[in-house]
Amino acid sequence: MPVIQTPASHGADAPGEPVIVLDGVKKRFGSFTAVERAHFSIDRGEFFAMLGPSGCGKTTTLKMIAGFEQPSEGRVVLESVDVSRTPPYKRNVNTVFQQYALFPHMTVAENVAFGPKSKKVPKSEYTRRVAEMLEVVRLGDFAHRRPTQLSGGQQQRVALARALVNYPSALLLDEPLAALDLKLREAMQFELKRIQREVGITFVFVTHDQGEALTMSDRIAVMNEGRVEQIGTPEDIYHRPASLFVASFIGTANLLPGELAGRDGDDVLVRLEAGGTIRASGGGTSVDDVGARPEGSPVSVMLRPERLLVSNEPTGAGISDGRRLSGTVEDLVFQGAAARLSLRLADGTDVITHVGTDTDLPFLRPGDTVEVTWQPGAAFVLPGWPPRAGASSTDVDQIEAAL
Repeated sequence: MPVIQTPASHGADAPGEPVIVLDGVKKRFGSFTAVERAHFSIDRGEFFAMLGPSGCGKTTTLKMIAGFEQPSEGRVVLESVDVSRTPPYKRNVNTVFQQYALFPHMTVAENVAFGPKSKKVPKSEYTRRVAEMLEVVRLGDFAHRRPTQLSGGQQQRVALARALVNYPSALLLDEPLAALDLKLREAMQFELKRIQREVGITFVFVTHDQGEALTMSDRIAVMNEGRVEQIGTPEDIYHRPASLFVASFIGTANLLPGELAGRDGDDVLVRLEAGGTIRASGGGTSVDDVGARPEGSPVSVMLRPERLLVSNEPTGAGISDGRRLSGTVEDLVFQGAAARLSLRLADGTDVITHVGTDTDLPFLRPGDTVEVTWQPGAAFVLPGWPPRAGASSTDVDQIEAAL
């Protein structure tokens, strides 16, 4: 595999150097505000995802970086230069959309060579670049085929090679996997990450699919209603969400409302609306922030399904240390490596947990009573109450709005 020495890769020795900076960017369409005060930077060589439900402002933000939209306020800075009013063709970024727009009358190699030829790059140079980039996307043997002779995934890789061959400062991708079927989409997630690592160019990826963002990204910006709710690594976003929206949008979360009952060391004690007092410790600024609030403040405890332990025999485990819930089995769905167990607490709150299918638990029946416990640190506390208590994945209206 060739080593691609792009202008971006030469900056790899400067970790944390921003390539793109959004400085207080705001975008209005008439009286509607699509993006509200976006203020963040994207580093050189980073795979950065903008994630959120439809209409949250992520594509508008991408278009402002690309130059297809101009900010109403604030600045877009590319490679330390304010490009807020610079037209797209003068910005050193390329964009890949859902529709790849390959030229059907050209071969794969001719499609990839179109950009550097248009820029009057010498033939010997663009021939070398095209050959290198086709090797990176694993299409060297397809150079003389036409787009109609390729699969959807191969066409996408041609579009990537065509966008990368000019060595842009950043590659912008607007939901490029949406048109692919499930298996190919999953495979292409790993291909995109591999390609990004090999070329060393900054990728900015827009998606509403949390699985794509978690799989590929170095950092994720979660957006909602035009605002950036949180920016962090996939691990931070998933395990230490900054808000109830992030907790419910990323993965499945059991959100149990209650009120602050005090603090014990590094832990926060929460008196649940469903009954009982449990102990939560997120191990981050969230606990410190919530713990500083007055007693009786509304808070919510987040429990991820995969971190819950289920027993169909009362064990007493967790009773004294605030790590126990009792519920009634509502449903059990086989999902391959794990089963999805739906429980109902005494107050009617739904809770989802996952159990391994190599245990006896899948033979539980609706109506059985079980205990749910968790290890210290598995419960994370957040300020406020969710719009709907319980498992986020059971709210059909919320999921429809997100998609």
